[in-house]
Amino acid sequence: MDSGIGFAIAAAFVWGFYIYVLKRSFSGYPPAALTVLLNTFAIAWYLPIALTRTEFSDVVLESFDLVDLAVVAVTILTTALAFVLFLRAIAEGDVSYVTPINKLVPLFVLPLEILFLGQFLTLLQVFGVVVATGAVYVANYDPGGLFRPFVKAARSRPAQLALLSAMCYAVSDLGKRVSLQELAIPGTLWVPILLVGVAIVLLPSAVRNPPTAVRADFSKLAAGGALVAFGEHATTLAFAALPASIASPIINTQAIVAVVLGGVLLGERHFRIRLVAAALAVAGVSLIAM
Repeated sequence: MDSGIGFAIAAAFVWGFYIYVLKRSFSGYPPAALTVLLNTFAIAWYLPIALTRTEFSDVVLESFDLVDLAVVAVTILTTALAFVLFLRAIAEGDVSYVTPINKLVPLFVLPLEILFLGQFLTLLQVFGVVVATGAVYVANYDPGGLFRPFVKAARSRPAQLALLSAMCYAVSDLGKRVSLQELAIPGTLWVPILLVGVAIVLLPSAVRNPPTAVRADFSKLAAGGALVAFGEHATTLAFAALPASIASPIINTQAIVAVVLGGVLLGERHFRIRLVAAALAVAGVSLIAM
């Protein structure tokens, strides 16, 4: 449990910085094409680890039935969709606005674990849901009426994309937990499966809308791919050791990292309000994890 929490914290820092890098360096890229490029570099970085550290003899393909394969397929599909939606959200809105909304993933993870894996919801976790939901209100705060922030979020395309992405990430997180624990897929094998699967799903869209500056951005893409490989490795180790309802809240504290970087380095507006929103999101999901 302790090592899993450590890996989850490491993943939160990596993904938080990664969100800033996406907005800072790749804002002009088509979402699907950028995902395919970054995953390709990530696979190249991670392949030596997968080949040297995976016990392939422990993988029994014959034991997988259609349901197991469906779990893996749905996890890959929702991961791809969630990331593309998030890229579109930060392309249309500020990082410090979009991220607190997108990182409410645990609000959806916990009900899914209750329904499908028998997770028990405590009163403290219910309170966490309320606190984290309040983060959406604060992120949209604008003087002029009690319900104005909710109206703003409902009408805001970046907010809508971020929330839909969060729902997809929740399904993905649950699938990761099942794949790594119930299906016992080795972590060093799961990372390339996920990266390759997402790249294949998005490849047709990437071909239809190709980027134009790949050669000029080669070094940045390679660095971004390294972040993806490191982040996925840490995330995988966390989900292999923890319930999704604990790993997901910790990993999604990446919101606080992204908001700070977006406000300080990108000079985005309403930094203090959105910092409070990120803090509420972190507090809420932390209560959910207790």
